[in-house]
Amino acid sequence: QARLVESGGGLVQPGGSLRLSCAASGFTIDDYDLAWFRQAPGKEREWVSFINRHGRQTHYADSVQGRFTISRDNAKSTLELQMNSVKPEDTGIYFCAAGPWMTLVRMATAARYHYWGQGTQVTVSS
Repeated sequence: QARLVESGGGLVQPGGSLRLSCAASGFTIDDYDLAWFRQAPGKEREWVSFINRHGRQTHYADSVQGRFTISRDNAKSTLELQMNSVKPEDTGIYFCAAGPWMTLVRMATAARYHYWGQGTQVTVSS
């Protein structure tokens, strides 16, 4: 019954901002670490950011460090990704994912996550 639903994607110009959201249901969000992945056309899924169970640890891919911010609200069962200063290479389908007891080594490994959303499209273009 676990479900993750992304929202907030759309078309944005380079240098602009977007805020993505992910709503969780059907499982106890407090028991899961969360992450954002993205997939550009013709490319493999790429890890973007990670946040641990209670939001005390966050990690970012080098490509988005300093521009994106991940956050979560366990009381609302939501995950957020604030995207600032976006670039054309940020274009892709963005997925949220949940996995139990992740480690720094495997937090970027898509196969380790138990639950996935269907994705929301982000297009950065002039």
